[in-house]
Amino acid sequence: MRIPLRIFSFLVALAMLLPLAYLVVRGSAVGFDKAVDLILRVRTLQVIGNSAALAICVTLVSLLISLPLAWLTVRTDLPWRKGWTVLATMPLVIPSYVGGFALVAMMGPRGMVQELLAPLGVERLPSIYGFPGALWALSLFTYPYLFLSVRAGLRNLDPAIEEAARSLGYSALRAFLQMTLPSLRPAITVGCLLVLLYTLSDFGAVSLLRFNSFTRAIYLQYLSGFDRSLAALLSLILVLLTVLLLLAEQRSRGQIRYYRSGAGVMRRRQQVALGRWRIPALLFCGAVVSAALFLPTGVVLFWLARGLAAGDSLLPVWVVTRNSIYAGALAAGAAIVLAVPVAYYSGRYPSRWSSLIAQSVYVGNGLPGIVIALSLVFFGATYAPWLYQTLAMLVFAYVVRFLPQAVGSVQSCLEQLSPRLEEAARSLGLNRRQVFLRVIAPLLRPGILTGSALVFLTTIKELPATLLLGPTGFGTLATQIWSATDEAFFARAAMPALLLLLISALSIFLILSQE
Repeated sequence: MRIPLRIFSFLVALAMLLPLAYLVVRGSAVGFDKAVDLILRVRTLQVIGNSAALAICVTLVSLLISLPLAWLTVRTDLPWRKGWTVLATMPLVIPSYVGGFALVAMMGPRGMVQELLAPLGVERLPSIYGFPGALWALSLFTYPYLFLSVRAGLRNLDPAIEEAARSLGYSALRAFLQMTLPSLRPAITVGCLLVLLYTLSDFGAVSLLRFNSFTRAIYLQYLSGFDRSLAALLSLILVLLTVLLLLAEQRSRGQIRYYRSGAGVMRRRQQVALGRWRIPALLFCGAVVSAALFLPTGVVLFWLARGLAAGDSLLPVWVVTRNSIYAGALAAGAAIVLAVPVAYYSGRYPSRWSSLIAQSVYVGNGLPGIVIALSLVFFGATYAPWLYQTLAMLVFAYVVRFLPQAVGSVQSCLEQLSPRLEEAARSLGLNRRQVFLRVIAPLLRPGILTGSALVFLTTIKELPATLLLGPTGFGTLATQIWSATDEAFFARAAMPALLLLLISALSIFLILSQE
């Protein structure tokens, strides 16, 4: 059984590396001198500077939101702490382009605020397009990554550290800054890395808000059709930045140890009494949740009601909903079919070879969707025109992008199963195939369901791959939201946005139900 698993896993790894390999080949064909000339253009340097500035600022704003929010919900006597935790996490369900749609529909030239102020003589609002709008939208919908990471770090931190500092005469603020905050460095680093990678790879929000970052520049360069070599080079630069960020995060861990040197049970933490700061703390939590969750949802409902009142037809919405669910189900099914053998091989037959295969499969997780889509566009147009702009090519792009989610879910479940279960089944006369189907597969059911739900959830929200690789006339919820908002048809974008939020919420519920 090992050899068939090895061959199958090797072929899966090769398929997952195909987009990156072809992109490297396409970029290297440009030539060194031309590549340097393209990279050193003023416009290219501006794109690099814009993307770096946006990623850094979004991370800083997310940290300013997440750190106090996590501390309030873990270490204080804040009223309704569990409720605030759930509400503060929910913006993860909202795709960035839905957040961008809500911002444009509210503050744009034909938005809600403009209509409300028009009778007062206000003809034009300050523009929300460009850097300010992108910063606003991405910060509100990426801070949960940092919030969850910092919150987990605070929950696992021994409160005796702060208590020892207080016993030495430190004030509460000084104890937090000098003792607690350095101990949270790994959690903060991981959360910041997730926010940085998300910001660099985001396409929907920056496109709707017309901010010229890497992903938007790659898309516009591809659409121009004059010289797509620059699009390939920009994609490679974006991949390089992603790899450098991952290496920097790994290097930043260094040899510093953050665990306790002694054994024993962690002391029960005592909640900090907020006292007169309780009202400001509640106002802060309410402001964050309102801006990131209630306000976007309210804008969507407002424009939905306006569209229905105007007699807009909902028929196109059901068509794109069916397309989204169909493509998401195909991607989830294909990902699980590929993930289970790969996870089983790497988990049950550990070796340098199986580790290399697992790492190759995870490469897609670090590639932005537009990079994968662009490489498959080049590959399909050159070598497989019969596959170009077909549903099969689109599903393959989804699988490359999101297969690591399925592998990770199945692998984490497999690691909790003792190999002695398989040995016991073999001793009862079952062959390896029967052992897997009758013993292992039923026990992997939670991991399979979670992985399927994760792939389905992220697939229906994927925008750039669908735009570039989708068959002609194959619209999805994501593409309809993007195109309607880009043309300022806010009422037309409201219904697909609401349906996408509902489907995403159901997927999150399914994932949590497996815990």
